[in-house]
Amino acid sequence: MGSKNSTATKRADALRSIEAIVQAAAECLGQNPEANLSEIARAAGVGRVTLYAHFASRTEVVDAAMSRAIDRGNEVLDTINLTGDPRLALTRYIEAGWHLVDQARALLAAAQRELSAGRILELHAGPAARVEALVARGRAEGAFRTDLPTAWMVNVLHAVMHSAAEEIRAGRLTSDRAAAHITATVLAAFTPPGTPVPETDGADASSPAPKEP
Repeated sequence: MGSKNSTATKRADALRSIEAIVQAAAECLGQNPEANLSEIARAAGVGRVTLYAHFASRTEVVDAAMSRAIDRGNEVLDTINLTGDPRLALTRYIEAGWHLVDQARALLAAAQRELSAGRILELHAGPAARVEALVARGRAEGAFRTDLPTAWMVNVLHAVMHSAAEEIRAGRLTSDRAAAHITATVLAAFTPPGTPVPETDGADASSPAPKEP
């Protein structure tokens, strides 16, 4: 009985250490993409030996922190209403999705430097599937173009979001303007050729409406 209790206690301690390390990694990398393992261990309140007992490399730590951020982001995206007019649903998704990207800009930069492109795509599978379903519905209802592959359109949306993060980092765009820029760009890219592009007001793209022919 004592051995079982001891094992359970060790397992619980290990889980607490892992959670502390992943949370510290998200916070440290969220402030500085170059944060090293010593800084992360110190922020987690553990020693490097303990950190290495759970994560073999910085890559594994970054992967775990990015996975945690995406899991939490998926919880937020699950609450977004993606029914109704596909263009309005897309706008709502961009508003929510951009805020998540904005909050994780530095962490994403660390992930892009540390993880393979394939792994980043794998981590984003959940958000991608959500957009794929929305794009497929928009195509079926005639709101979105059908001459380009769905996968390409999903990639365009996420590429524009990530580009906005880069523009903010470079000082050429502000966070409060990013969602409107992303929405206008993506709606233009998704609109069927020969169809008027839905209007946005340039500052708040929450209510795009089609132009009258």
